[in-house]
Amino acid sequence: MSQQHAIELKHIWTYFGEQLVHQDISLCLEKGEILGLVGASGSGKTTLLREIIGLETPSQGSLKVLSEQVQKACTMECRKRRNHTGVLFQNGALFSALNVFENIAFPLRELGINNEPLVKQLVCMKLGMVGLNSYDAMRKPSELSGGMVKRVALARALILEPELLLLDEPTSGLDPIASDDFVVLLQKLHQELNFTVFMVTHDLHILKDLCSKVGVLAEHQLVAFDTLDKVLNNKHPFIEQFFHNHRAQRIFNLQETAHGEG
Repeated sequence: MSQQHAIELKHIWTYFGEQLVHQDISLCLEKGEILGLVGASGSGKTTLLREIIGLETPSQGSLKVLSEQVQKACTMECRKRRNHTGVLFQNGALFSALNVFENIAFPLRELGINNEPLVKQLVCMKLGMVGLNSYDAMRKPSELSGGMVKRVALARALILEPELLLLDEPTSGLDPIASDDFVVLLQKLHQELNFTVFMVTHDLHILKDLCSKVGVLAEHQLVAFDTLDKVLNNKHPFIEQFFHNHRAQRIFNLQETAHGEG
């Protein structure tokens, strides 16, 4: 695996029983890139994300993450890879019994870090990075807005300074303002920390404003993997339906007009 590749998939096939999910999927994501993966419901986007995390195993093929062969990694290698990988699940997946501080500190506790001044310093640093404060640190997840839940989950995903960030529908459930704020925050953090992002999303604004690469899953296959401009020129029926409907055209045209006026 090239040292420039954060993720490398080669000929991935996935079956659930006799049901085909992925058929011969291959891609290489370079370090520092942001990939937005789109596809119809049931196309296997989240399954592919879970395979990269190591929560599920492909039926066939080779999957490398941060230079480690995922399927063959030993427990120590898996733990090392997890320490360099941050995950933000679709609904945040915060622990409801823990306050914000302890949710963010959880990965540190799992590593056995018991130096409380260090834990406090690292948690407060990440709180500041995502636009939260010490008052927010004492709140429970039930007291947070949807946008704040996403920010806390992002802070937890970043607490170990990961090289790779895996996001599952990061703006799902957010209103347009909170969604835009989250995109701006993620863009700022990416510029500062230069992590790689593998993101499942259906958000056209994210694909336009944030992603350096776009992948499209359809009919069990990766039918496109390129820059957005090149994907838009792909004539596959799903791409035509997803990227060239009236709403998509309105979003792209509005943004292009605004950029032109600037």
